[in-house]
Amino acid sequence: MIRPYFHTLNNGLRVVCVEMPHLHSAELAIYLKVGGRNDPPGREGLSHFLEHILFRGTADFPSSLAIESAFEIIGGAPNAATDAESTYYYSRVHPDSIRRGMEILASMLMKPLLNGIDIEKRIIVEEAREDLNEQGDEVNPDTIVSRLLWPRHPLGMPTIGTLSSIAAIEKYDLKEHLEKYYVPANAVLVVSGPVLSGTVFEAAGDCFGTWSESSVPVTSLVTQRHNSPQVVCVQDSDSQMNLQVAFLGVRRDDPRFMAVRFLRRILAGGGSSRLHLRLREELGIIYSVDGAIGAYDETGCLAFDLSTAPETLIQAVETTLEELFRMTGTPVPGEELERIRNSYIYDLEFSRDSAYEMGGRYGWGELMGVVRSIEEDQSEARRISAAQLQETARELFAPENLRLVVVGPWKRGMKKKLREVVRNFEKRFGQ
Repeated sequence: MIRPYFHTLNNGLRVVCVEMPHLHSAELAIYLKVGGRNDPPGREGLSHFLEHILFRGTADFPSSLAIESAFEIIGGAPNAATDAESTYYYSRVHPDSIRRGMEILASMLMKPLLNGIDIEKRIIVEEAREDLNEQGDEVNPDTIVSRLLWPRHPLGMPTIGTLSSIAAIEKYDLKEHLEKYYVPANAVLVVSGPVLSGTVFEAAGDCFGTWSESSVPVTSLVTQRHNSPQVVCVQDSDSQMNLQVAFLGVRRDDPRFMAVRFLRRILAGGGSSRLHLRLREELGIIYSVDGAIGAYDETGCLAFDLSTAPETLIQAVETTLEELFRMTGTPVPGEELERIRNSYIYDLEFSRDSAYEMGGRYGWGELMGVVRSIEEDQSEARRISAAQLQETARELFAPENLRLVVVGPWKRGMKKKLREVVRNFEKRFGQ
């Protein structure tokens, strides 16, 4: 039986223990509510940069090798990630070594040396260059779409930053960001696996109890948006057209969020999904199509990514928009809905076997204020109806929410035809 337990230290650090006695390894992680949207102007990428720098050494573990070795000896392999709203550090460890893992994490967060900045800049710049073409133009559809979804807001900027903003970051920027956002009230420590809550809470108090309290700066919310379809065409020398069809969506605590999850699965959730069947199995013009949901404090998106040859671009976009429009006018047949429902419910059930997924569900969920048990999600999924999905599709796929970006080797007349397809979609929706 999986059971989550919650505890808050005197300094405000929330600690979550997910007892999973059937497993043989434990997952240790700490989540912080700081990401790309918290980066100051001109220092985009600062949150991501700081995440990298914390692996460069601490007062107790003076190098990245020392940190890696300390984790390895307890069965771990440390890693981290930064997104638009959060940063987290995590590692699998042996259940008997949870306290030692916490000691290493605490040293990284509370006593970093902030060394190796110039080396790290070179590394991150190489990572950032992967999204640029030979002329230095942005060719990552995801980052271009983000600017269209959230104009003139940090959510619209790449989490990794730009070449100029990365170059501008200095040690005092990292120190200031650390002091502002790496504070107990802005963090959640989570342990999941064959562990006991009492032992975990005691170790957390010993390792993180001296972490200094501090208030967290207020985050600026999205206030501006485009109120018509947005289309961006970028020239690139690639052999294919890489495109993202995205729609401004809902925040993560919106009552419609479960319906959005279902729409993603119906349209691009695997081999039986509608876009996969139409674009690949029937037309043979793509290799794969992926759907992704973004969900934040006050906004969100649903996006579909695919690649196709230049000569089939118009057909691919037209077919994709047709399938989305069909979702708004025709209820999902009962058999299809039940297949998607069962698939989702079983995926939730299978997640019980993963300490990583359970740590994210209850740790990240606590950080974002959206803690939900598997049973709660399964219960809501059982109640989703075809009418709910159709209504959510009408709201979500409205033309004013559309953001379309295509990157590739454009030929004469293609851009005009693409914009005609979008205009036709807009007209059909208004009928």
